Amino acid sequence: MIESYQKDERMMILIFSQWCINNGLDPEKLYVEAYPHQEKNNTMTEVLELTVPAHESEEIPDQTVLNVLQLFGNDDLAFVVQEYIEKQEK
Repeated sequence: MIESYQKDERMMILIFSQWCINNGLDPEKLYVEAYPHQEKNNTMTEVLELTVPAHESEEIPDQTVLNVLQLFGNDDLAFVVQEYIEKQEK
């Protein structure tokens, strides 16, 4: 069960990270913005190696990344992502 959660968590981080790259954002910067007092997220560092350049990626809808973050209880990160989405819409 723990292994399954960790695999799902890695997928959530990959979706978030690829969405950031697709939108010209730095995933680690957004993560620190949402969680300034947390230590470096080693899983994110590992998962970032799996991302591809934006032109090679499928589009990830904004609502998808927000839903995935909230599903895993990353409400602070979802809030930061929502702020960036609103900035891009202006």
